[in-house]
Amino acid sequence: MSLDAGSKVDARDEHDSGWRESAKIVVQALALAIFVRIFFYQPFNIPSGSMKETLLVGDYLFVSKLSYGYSRHSFPYGGTIFSWKMFDGRLFASQPKRGDVVVFKWPKDNSTDYIKRLVGLPGDEIQVRKGVLYINNQAVPRRPVGTFNTFENGRRYRDIQVFEETLPEGRKYNVLDMRDDPASDNTALMKVPPGHYFMMGDNRDNSSDSRISPANGGVGFVPFENLVGRAEIIFFSHAGDEPQAFSFSSPWTWPFDIRWSRFFNRVR
Repeated sequence: MSLDAGSKVDARDEHDSGWRESAKIVVQALALAIFVRIFFYQPFNIPSGSMKETLLVGDYLFVSKLSYGYSRHSFPYGGTIFSWKMFDGRLFASQPKRGDVVVFKWPKDNSTDYIKRLVGLPGDEIQVRKGVLYINNQAVPRRPVGTFNTFENGRRYRDIQVFEETLPEGRKYNVLDMRDDPASDNTALMKVPPGHYFMMGDNRDNSSDSRISPANGGVGFVPFENLVGRAEIIFFSHAGDEPQAFSFSSPWTWPFDIRWSRFFNRVR
């Protein structure tokens, strides 16, 4: 079948129109994804074992940025444009709850992302005695619930004691505690300043948190402004720090490296 010149032009126009429509859809999808990431849910991955067994190295999770409202740290580059800060404080502020798993900016540099559990509210007196957390001079009840087999820092697998803690409001979660560490298991009495929060990792002997001051490499008290959001759900997980660690260059190992059972688990 022969085509005249006009038909050829029409076919070319339809081809170009198809590309334009496809490009428009891609641009719209990217714009929507960027909008959701900036204002609603931001993905993060877990690079260290400080929150085991709640969060494991290789977990990828969504963090709700709307949970506590927006500060300048909710936005890319700390809400700073050419050394100009967008604003101070928080917009649509909502107070976090004790027991929330929170992503925040390290107060020492206001740029490094940390994730810990919030255990101390403004005005609380916090202390750790022989590994037991005390809030306002009351021991947080904890009971042994088994062991957790873990691989950390290139060492062999080992079992670590797991305790279930119950916060004053009734929130329950598990923590790992394997030894009596003079520095982290016995602290001075610390009072949380107004507008600040006290954070601890669930892996109590392997967490740099509010028990240690920023000057000594810890977190110290975290300002409300530094909170980025609340961890909500794990959407992907792979064997991050284990010997069979997931590798994009070895697709034939993926079914065995991926932790399928952790997909879509809520963070609690």
